Amino acid sequence: MADLAPRNSVQLGEVVPDFELATYDPTINDFGTVSLERLKSDGKWTILFFYPADFTFVWATEFAALAEQQERFKKMGAELITVSTDTQFVHLAWKQHEKSLDKVEYLMGADPTGELARQFGVYVDEEGLALRGTFIINPEGTLLSSEVSFFNVGRNIDELMRKFKANLYVSKKTEEGCPSQWTDEG
Repeated sequence: MADLAPRNSVQLGEVVPDFELATYDPTINDFGTVSLERLKSDGKWTILFFYPADFTFVWATEFAALAEQQERFKKMGAELITVSTDTQFVHLAWKQHEKSLDKVEYLMGADPTGELARQFGVYVDEEGLALRGTFIINPEGTLLSSEVSFFNVGRNIDELMRKFKANLYVSKKTEEGCPSQWTDEG
């Protein structure tokens, strides 16, 4: 089995170095870029959602589930960015081909060199792919939450929303904490 240990990755509580990604933006059906610097200056939370590759079954189910809650994330101040080692052109082709992605409106980031995946410790050299990693970054650029899974187990988007809401809550009420099963204020 491949060595999957993170190498020189950003750690929880650390400020994430600025990055820029080429993107496919389904809302305008065009290509662009996104940078952490811009998101921070806009006061946005950043949620990076790494996955191995387009045109695979499990990832389409995650994307559809993520699309169901994309408006809630947006209204709460988060920018969702899915990231794989595919190019933005492959993201466009996948979005056009895969019917379960019809409602996807979040940015699809391209990391073909694996540079960003390496920065977060999810790149597998032998495969040339990213593990399934989810990272929540606050508007100041600090990494507050990370979850990494192997290639073949889908994530629970309700749990991602719960974690995001909890981080948002404790960022405003720093003297409080959020226990297991926490879902709302208090």
